[in-house]
Amino acid sequence: MRESEQGEAGELTGSGLRIGIVRARFNDRITRELADTCLAELATLGVAPRDIRHVSVPGALEVSLALKVMADSGDFDALIALGCVIRGETYHFELVANESGAGVTRVSLDHQIPIANAILTVETLEQAQVRAVDKGRDAARVAVEMANLLEDLS
Repeated sequence: MRESEQGEAGELTGSGLRIGIVRARFNDRITRELADTCLAELATLGVAPRDIRHVSVPGALEVSLALKVMADSGDFDALIALGCVIRGETYHFELVANESGAGVTRVSLDHQIPIANAILTVETLEQAQVRAVDKGRDAARVAVEMANLLEDLS
């Protein structure tokens, strides 16, 4: 990488890219906001609605399996994981947060496909509400940028 390229944003043109989105329904209000913002940003970046496949699963632990099936299909240039895990009073939060993140990373590395991980892991509902819009937008931007980068690298 040339020194002048360090820190510059990558290609954010989504025209022609095929994007898959998996949204966990648990904490539905938050994950719908993540999805709505993500879809709006994908449209702004030029990804055609016909090139987006959006599915939902029960919770964050199921996201990686749906991502794997999408990755196996070879039909997508990038994938997006959307979910929300809010800390409770038991160890379950750590389990779901850690395993959902590990599953997303594994699918990405095993299939060499970019996956924007926007599974929020927060302490409170209020934190999730504050982060939902930015993280939904960021997920769309990451997916498009990384899809273009991998295309350039191959």
